[in-house]
Amino acid sequence: MEQTKSILVLGRRDPTEAMRVAAGLTIFGHTLSVVFLVPVPDTPENAEMAELLEFSDIESKTTVPDQSLPHIGADALAAAVLAADEIINI
Repeated sequence: MEQTKSILVLGRRDPTEAMRVAAGLTIFGHTLSVVFLVPVPDTPENAEMAELLEFSDIESKTTVPDQSLPHIGADALAAAVLAADEIINI
């Protein structure tokens, strides 16, 4: 049986796709978190994906100030990267 992994998804270019990928990876039972490095556009599709992440217990944060998500600083982001078993850049 495969081991459960801690996966960090970094939304660097396409936050919508980052949310889709994170939600899809939940079927494997991994622990996931998402950090957005760009602003997340306020669209109906993103609102729906954010709801899915919340429903799936996927923690979402952002490095971008003044967003509706919890903010993560450089030190906390570095710690999250080091703590993750796998990192996916999108």
